[in-house]
Amino acid sequence: MPKPPKAAAAPPHKPSPAPKNAARKTVPTTGASRSAKAAKSTAKAAKSTAKATSAGRASSKAAQVKDSSKTTKGGATTTDRFLDEQRALLLAERDASLRQAESLRAEAAQLAEEMEPGDTQFDEESGEGATLNVERERDLALSAQALSAVDDVDRALAKLDAGTYGTCEQCGQPIPKARLKALPSATLCVACKSGGLSRR
Repeated sequence: MPKPPKAAAAPPHKPSPAPKNAARKTVPTTGASRSAKAAKSTAKAAKSTAKATSAGRASSKAAQVKDSSKTTKGGATTTDRFLDEQRALLLAERDASLRQAESLRAEAAQLAEEMEPGDTQFDEESGEGATLNVERERDLALSAQALSAVDDVDRALAKLDAGTYGTCEQCGQPIPKARLKALPSATLCVACKSGGLSRR
């Protein structure tokens, strides 16, 4: 009796390929990962804000330097140049007054020597003794006046150093520059000066 034919072997079972989207499973975001993302985002925003602030400060500083260069064009402001000129005038006036005072004192001393008995005959007819005495007294007075001018200059120089130069000592108002140029050691404005004669 013939054997029944063998059934064909079934091919081996291959698993069907998984869809592409299946491999990228979405992992649910936990609270910790959300906090980390928020912190990173905040840090990034703070960094960009710091950069913007730094850039703003640099721009502002550059603008200030630019404005400063405008006000100090030529190395000094108009006020600084005026004060420097006044200082030079005051120093020149001081030197001239000192030289004048010394010269007048020397002249007065010489006249005093000439007035000593035996060097010159003084009589009522010639009046030479009285004339020499008057000249000596005049020289001494002019010498004292020159020394007073030196004191005025020293006061004005002290005011320059203190930053109060050019202010009227009586009313506190600024003394006009024209008056200061004509009289660098002036302490009073024109209006206050007209009310008194003893001070400049």
